[in-house]
Amino acid sequence: MALDYTETHVLKLGGSLFYPHDGLAISYIQQFAQFIRQQVAERKVRYFIFVGGGLIARQYRDAGRQILGHGVDDEDLDWLGIHATRLNAHLLRTVFRDIAHPNIIKDYSVIQKPEKPIVIASGWKPGWSTDYPAVILAKDYRVSSIIKLSNIDYVYDKDPRTSSDARPFEHLSWSEYRTMIDAEWKPGSNAPFDPIASEQAAELGITVKLVNGTKFANLEKALKGEPFIGTVIE
Repeated sequence: MALDYTETHVLKLGGSLFYPHDGLAISYIQQFAQFIRQQVAERKVRYFIFVGGGLIARQYRDAGRQILGHGVDDEDLDWLGIHATRLNAHLLRTVFRDIAHPNIIKDYSVIQKPEKPIVIASGWKPGWSTDYPAVILAKDYRVSSIIKLSNIDYVYDKDPRTSSDARPFEHLSWSEYRTMIDAEWKPGSNAPFDPIASEQAAELGITVKLVNGTKFANLEKALKGEPFIGTVIE
């Protein structure tokens, strides 16, 4: 019998948090798991959690380019990234094994009926990042917003890591946001929310909240619908 959840959230856990440049973020994954478990226990909330590829995806794509040179195409590069997300997803499902749906969602042409409070999802097909299936899943399960977790506080007009004058945005319309990013997806693209997913989210009226995933008190505010530090795109 399915449990009666008070809320359902779609979380996109950025690969930069899960697998940054110094390897798997073991300490962060432990903190994230503790936070989510507490939310499930205290608030009876269900989470669909997507995880990106992170550094391991980039390493495999770079290896493909180095070995084959110009002989590797975007579809093959995308598949390398997709399988990296699936490996990361398997680790995350293992972390939540006792409260997670036993199967990772990786085919979004079929609507599953999971009963567990945690459902882990990964990449699907070439042509977009894991942002796009997050939008599809939000539509299928009638979730009005997606919370994307990264290692920065806002969407900026330029990279805040290299530009001290980068301007943060607290709120953007989809039309405003889409003028700030490339119109096409390329494997390894680093947009805050990918262009294919953005187009679909805009059409469906889905809101995306971009939040720094290392600041759990602030993330809790975003989950509860309270004012938070981050960017809302709608």
